[in-house]
Amino acid sequence: MNIHHLELFYYVAKHGGVSAAARHIPYGIQQPAISSQIIQLEDSLGVALFQRRPFELTAEGRELQAFIEPFFSGLPALSDKLRGGKEVRLRIGAPSSIQANYLPSILKKMRKRFTQLEFSMVTGWQGEFEELLLAGEIDVAVSNVFGKAPPGIKRQEVLALPMALLVRDQSRWKNAEQILKQDRMEEPLICVDAVDALCRGFQEELERRKITWVPSLELGTLDLVACYVAQGFGIGLVVDQPNHTPPPGTRRLRLEGFPPSCYAAMWLGKRSSLVDTFLEESAHVLAELRKALG
Repeated sequence: MNIHHLELFYYVAKHGGVSAAARHIPYGIQQPAISSQIIQLEDSLGVALFQRRPFELTAEGRELQAFIEPFFSGLPALSDKLRGGKEVRLRIGAPSSIQANYLPSILKKMRKRFTQLEFSMVTGWQGEFEELLLAGEIDVAVSNVFGKAPPGIKRQEVLALPMALLVRDQSRWKNAEQILKQDRMEEPLICVDAVDALCRGFQEELERRKITWVPSLELGTLDLVACYVAQGFGIGLVVDQPNHTPPPGTRRLRLEGFPPSCYAAMWLGKRSSLVDTFLEESAHVLAELRKALG
């Protein structure tokens, strides 16, 4: 039997499925790769180890889990002991824009203090990160936030970015107010998922102003929003990021009078030393952004 296949099965059995296992495995591996290697393990043994839908271990799967569980469950403690008790693994949740623009510099600074630092990242939005924190599947998240945090989850605001509309260069619009004064919105609204804090804050302010402009196109990332605006598919809802130039052929119109999109770090319970360091280094990086915002 392949020891790596057994490790993957351990996580699948422990967390009740392939998708949950992918979130807990402390290194990057996608669900299809896990499924493929589990099938190889089953083929080598000549038995099915679990039922897929709904998930349930077979008798053979339960027997194998009982045999390998003491070994794999004991590895984290042994690893900590060999490292002298130092915590060096951080599980982070963040939208793709945060992962691309801010986390690399934060993690580089952390590695100067924790030379053996290991980290994993998951992409999502506020509600998903809150669920992952409550389930103990991530240690910290950085995301734009809306409303109150669920009981037990702590927040620390790290940045507030103005909302903006993204239009094509040749558009007739000079400022965002011109767009919002229309009797009827002429162009489609392009945004990220409507449940995202940015969209919810924008729609709440529109409702307060008695303006109706529902999203026509919801996309996965702000970069995709910008891409579709540049191609002429509508007006995009974005944030006015300093030191981040809009794509060629587009320009940003700041939404004056709208509340900023607030970004916060989130964690559950008492902060670990790694989470403390992450927040500290985040503050240093984001202080430079605040200067750029004026």
